[in-house]
Amino acid sequence: MVPMRSRIFEVWAPRAGRVTLHLSGRPLAMRPADGREGWWRAEAAAGPGARYGFALDDGPVLPDPRARRLPDGPEGPAAVFDPAAYAWRHRWAGRGLPGAVLYELHVGTFTREGTFAAAAGRLPHLARLGVTHVQLMPVCPFPGRHGWGYDGVAPWAVHEPYGGPEGLQRFVDAAHGHGLGVVLDVVHNHLGPSGNHLPEFGPYFTDRHETPWGWAVNLDGPGSPEVRAYLIGSALAFLRDFRLDGLRLDAVHTLLDDSPRHFLAELSAAVDGHAAQLGRPLFLVAESDQNDPATTEPRGAGGRGLHAQWNDDFHHALHAALTGESQGYYADFARAPMAALAKTLTGGFFHDGTHSAFRGRPHGRPFDRAATPARRLVGYAQTHDQVGNRALGERLAALAGPERAALAAVPVLCGPFTPMLFMGEEWGATTPWQFFTDHQDPELAAAVRDGRRREFAAHGWAAGEIPDPQDPATRERSCLDWPERPELVWLWAWHRSLIGIRNAHLPHDLALADVSVRFDEDGRWLLADVGPLTLALNLADSPATVRVGPGSLTRLATTHRCPPPGRPGRLRMPPRSAMVLLRAE
Repeated sequence: MVPMRSRIFEVWAPRAGRVTLHLSGRPLAMRPADGREGWWRAEAAAGPGARYGFALDDGPVLPDPRARRLPDGPEGPAAVFDPAAYAWRHRWAGRGLPGAVLYELHVGTFTREGTFAAAAGRLPHLARLGVTHVQLMPVCPFPGRHGWGYDGVAPWAVHEPYGGPEGLQRFVDAAHGHGLGVVLDVVHNHLGPSGNHLPEFGPYFTDRHETPWGWAVNLDGPGSPEVRAYLIGSALAFLRDFRLDGLRLDAVHTLLDDSPRHFLAELSAAVDGHAAQLGRPLFLVAESDQNDPATTEPRGAGGRGLHAQWNDDFHHALHAALTGESQGYYADFARAPMAALAKTLTGGFFHDGTHSAFRGRPHGRPFDRAATPARRLVGYAQTHDQVGNRALGERLAALAGPERAALAAVPVLCGPFTPMLFMGEEWGATTPWQFFTDHQDPELAAAVRDGRRREFAAHGWAAGEIPDPQDPATRERSCLDWPERPELVWLWAWHRSLIGIRNAHLPHDLALADVSVRFDEDGRWLLADVGPLTLALNLADSPATVRVGPGSLTRLATTHRCPPPGRPGRLRMPPRSAMVLLRAE
């Protein structure tokens, strides 16, 4: 039995005239903290698991905004949790971004059990595949049992149905035992609508800015220094206490901040300092809709200093080329998809100041190709967003077939960018991944359901065709249907071979300028020189003969029946085929 010990309980509540700690049912008056405006403090004996909360001005007892554990969900009391009590089994020196191959997974659907423990049982599969980092979708508490996790309301805690904070520690420890790093998706741009008590404690939100979710997080108004510290403290706590290697930051373009120093620059400086203190590499990956190189440019050069950002333009170009889809934001890419793919491979962004028909205005800025490491962009053929935000949640293998899914893997895994796979992609999973929720508030559940139907009705879908997010069957359909032996599926072996080629031949310091591309829009073939590799893609339904440059080529991988390179410097490519070749120095 773990004995009780004296603990410090603190909370920021600058508007309150009186704050009471309720610990295991006992009220205890708190005192203003010396030298810390708006902070309240109390000291009391408590053991692990002891329930507690705070009452402001004799109001209802609310959970701690910095709760590390919420065993009864976001509306219940916090529980004392000591992250330092876990006995780590594996030493970990960290795995940085250079050379990384990311694997995005959602704990609740990676297995039907939907827990950290069940997901850990699949880690040997990922280690054999060759990925370097597991990237977990958000794990902070949210209402109900099942959901995507982007409506979390407690940025310091871990969703209890997944296994809670100790479950996350055990998962990370198991990953380290297989040589895998762990990255966590975190949401700083908003909190979910249900169970969000932060406005009762202080000015965590502001009406000075508006986001798709309503009022913005207060990053630049009165009280904002404490709000910024709240989010940065959460990020550092996850990196430290759960031995994570990095964080993926959701939709940073909605972190609206007019401060002299942007929140992202402050966060990246804190993470870099933390990495130096811990003596192991840490990195931040942004999701951004701005196509702005400043997101990943060093702080000393005027940038915000994040280490990488997702590249949706590369995804859109690749998707349009493989599927022919041209609706919505695919329209700009579908007009000349081979040209769009070539531009993203060599320049990073397709929209780098060009007109975006989807937005109705010019969009983005170009990179300095010579000075920009290609690893600062994350490249992918599928993500939770690009699959799950479709009306029916279809994956690429379901839309275009496994043959074209194999072609997509070549520029993703042997291309210049930091590659990322979405769970199940490696064996061509065709189970849908749909939008699902478990809101406990009936009015909120109805609003989400109706909003989803209205959104897709505008694109021609009948209401009855749109899966009900609240129906448990929607989550069940979205669970991976694992093959008995994934490694025996030919697509799994193909992905594994491409990762091996990447590890063996692609240097970590490739610049965007180290990539050159030739293509034929009508012939639907593309030839990309990426460092020492040549990637040949024939997306057409007819054979293609492609002229290659002088020098000998060694074939490293081919999808099927591709003859060896011809002596006159020509590649003969069957329909819908790909080759990866090594050029002689």
